[in-house]
Amino acid sequence: MGYGWIIVFLLVLLLGCGYVSWHVWQILPLAVVGKWIVVGALLLCIVCFFTNFILGLDNKPMPIAITLYEVGNSAVFVGLYLLLLFLVLDLGRLLHLVPRSFLYNSWAGTVSVVVIMIGLFVYGYFNYLHKERVPLTLQSAKPMKQQHRLVMMTDLHLGYHNRADEFRKWVDKVNEEQPEAILIAGDIIDGSIRALIDQDMAAEFRRLKAPVYACLGNHEYLSGEPRAKKFYQDAGIHLLIDNHSVVPLAGGDSILIVGRDDRTNKKRASLQHLMKFAPKSYYTILMDHQPYHLEEAQQAGIDFQLSGHTHYGQVWPVSWIEDLIYEDAFGPLQKGNTQYYVSSGIGIWGGKFRIGTRSEYVVADIK
Repeated sequence: MGYGWIIVFLLVLLLGCGYVSWHVWQILPLAVVGKWIVVGALLLCIVCFFTNFILGLDNKPMPIAITLYEVGNSAVFVGLYLLLLFLVLDLGRLLHLVPRSFLYNSWAGTVSVVVIMIGLFVYGYFNYLHKERVPLTLQSAKPMKQQHRLVMMTDLHLGYHNRADEFRKWVDKVNEEQPEAILIAGDIIDGSIRALIDQDMAAEFRRLKAPVYACLGNHEYLSGEPRAKKFYQDAGIHLLIDNHSVVPLAGGDSILIVGRDDRTNKKRASLQHLMKFAPKSYYTILMDHQPYHLEEAQQAGIDFQLSGHTHYGQVWPVSWIEDLIYEDAFGPLQKGNTQYYVSSGIGIWGGKFRIGTRSEYVVADIK
């Protein structure tokens, strides 16, 4: 992960905080003390985000770390939608569609903003909790004696917010599908391996009733790659880092699964180099966390590529930005004989809100 986008993000966040704070101050029909209390509380939540980001949470007791994470990271999304809402109201004022009095010391304006925000984030929370089952058919040009089912996931982001009690429900959903193998294309860990160890999430992985294959994502590097590898070993996960594995399936069939290192590692092997040492007779699935340079899989003769990373922006209108960045920011794609699926992820980073996007897992049948 580069640091340029982080600096830009933090600068935009600071400017947005100033704009939102000014408008909240203006619209509140309260005395100066009341305005300071409300604006101060909002800014304190944003400060939580910065302190979490800079100082980390691993040195704090778990209940405090969980609270700081959820408050600070949720505040970013609340701030985004307050920013959008006030921009719309400002535009309406300039076009004489919204009276100026609505934005200044106004009970009507304040109540309207509060109701809209509560409604939006209640919807976003329950939309996040729903895990969409995405059926996918993979057509194999290689001979298969029978149909085979795989479950695929990306971006679990387990940690201080996606905790063991929630992950337990995901495990149950996966087991209900009775897959022959489970593929996870990166970002199992959100940012702290300590949160997974303290909650014994390795035990939940061991409840999965099919072998699990995974590749690294950028968040594994944030959490400390060596410790992430140790967790995968304890969880019984087959971690493929610039490596491949022939996976036996029912009826004597087999498939080849290739796992790339995340592009955070600038020294990762090229896909062309990886495929030089891989057998060519199997249906081949590539796990590559970040969906850049999709043409490489087609050129390497990959049958199917699974990626994630984008979360499809998590919330609108960030999803529109993702569409500008990636050739395929979300969903299926076909390039020549290669099928692709970029998942929006079953988990989430930051606040537990999905607005205009979905949390999902893929149930793929190879025919």
